Amino acid sequence: MARFRTWVGIALAGALSVSLAACSSTGGKRAEDARKAAAAQGRAAVNTPRWTFAMITHSGDGDTFWDIVQSGAEQAAVKDNINFLYSHDDEAQQQAQLVDAAVDKKVDGIIVTLAKPDAMKAAVARAEKAGIPVITVNSGSEESKAFGALTHIGQDETIAGEAVGDELNQRGKKKALCVLHEQGNVGHEQRCDGVAKTFRGTLRKIYVNGTNMPDVQSAIEAKLQADRSIDAVVTLGAPYADTAVKARTDAGSKAEVDTFDLNAKVAASLENGTLGFAVDQQPYLQGYQAVDLLWLYKYNGDVLGGGKPVLTGPQIITKDQASALAEYTERGTR
Repeated sequence: MARFRTWVGIALAGALSVSLAACSSTGGKRAEDARKAAAAQGRAAVNTPRWTFAMITHSGDGDTFWDIVQSGAEQAAVKDNINFLYSHDDEAQQQAQLVDAAVDKKVDGIIVTLAKPDAMKAAVARAEKAGIPVITVNSGSEESKAFGALTHIGQDETIAGEAVGDELNQRGKKKALCVLHEQGNVGHEQRCDGVAKTFRGTLRKIYVNGTNMPDVQSAIEAKLQADRSIDAVVTLGAPYADTAVKARTDAGSKAEVDTFDLNAKVAASLENGTLGFAVDQQPYLQGYQAVDLLWLYKYNGDVLGGGKPVLTGPQIITKDQASALAEYTERGTR
């Protein structure tokens, strides 16, 4: 496999019981089928008790990124003889209620995202008061330790943004648009602020309603039509990259579209030159390691990270590396 440019060393090591996250129309069904097959054929590699772990994320419906996180978590759960429960809500108060439901269910461990940490603090504290170990994943690295979590697994969003700024500089870009699709998400703000920190050109933020793709497209298109000097559009999630490309086309703009996160469509668009580059934070690894580290804690009292986040990225992926990832993105693990 082609060697990736790695910006950070990778440190490796009800609603809950009824439903899984909704799958996207562009890959979630395939990922779901793969997960079901793995669950049906997989065998535990250990004989430890069948503990129950709950993962509660801030995902909205139809986001392929979270399909990949969930896939990794479920694969580790099969190996570790874990009863795995997944739930999600993109509204912070509802996400907190799902954490409360997991506590009431007396699960043996909780994995949670902290995209909107203030709204999650009390729920996480309640879990810890009940003696339930908590690992944070994906978002909330700065709050994780203060909230009492065992560790945090994900990428440092500021460092990831800085990597994007550096890449834009290398590509000679002068004016970039950073598209934030979820207001109040601290990780998204950190990404854009990180870009601004290292980018030598001008960066503008635009806030869009990420649950309404036609509105996202029209908002980006309007910006590109109003300012022809914009030569780069940075989206903060893989599903929004294709929408930005459509906006660019309709606006008659020549701006390069780049994105955070990777999925099969992004990999194909990188390979054919529709996208410039992508930032991969390895969501499969986030889900897998979260379950695995909770199991290690329950079984052996192990805690990874030494008080620091366990980093899963970022990696800058360009056209040269995209073809090497095709097999993995097609099977829903990258």
